[in-house]
Amino acid sequence: MTADLWISLSTTDADVVVKLIDVFPDTLSGSSNGVPMGGYQMLVRGEIMRGRFRNSFEKPEAFVPGQPTRVRFELPDVAHSFLPGHRLMIQVQSSWFPLADRNPQQFIDIYHAKDEDFIPTNIKVFHSKQYPSAVILPVRP
Repeated sequence: MTADLWISLSTTDADVVVKLIDVFPDTLSGSSNGVPMGGYQMLVRGEIMRGRFRNSFEKPEAFVPGQPTRVRFELPDVAHSFLPGHRLMIQVQSSWFPLADRNPQQFIDIYHAKDEDFIPTNIKVFHSKQYPSAVILPVRP
């Protein structure tokens, strides 16, 4: 699975999280440990990319605020069968806290960031002919 996204930020750094989710049919009857399974959303695969490392882990780069920038990364393989009636959901988000540490949304030394260094950012995901964001999922019959 490959995330191939075009994004712009209002700041100089952000994380990109992509998740593949198996959505069970709403009409599914039954439960698991007392939890109704109709409409259940099961995480199949998820991965985070710290934006500054989008081109190289050795040479981090800041984003230019407002400039569309390509962020492309592979998600680890997973063997999963979507059963008949199930739907596929893709979620794109910018934080996975507390599973991953917070990003201050600035191109600074994260490990020495102070509370006041953590600022909000506006993130735009493009999907156009010029900036064709996509999530590429290999499918086997």
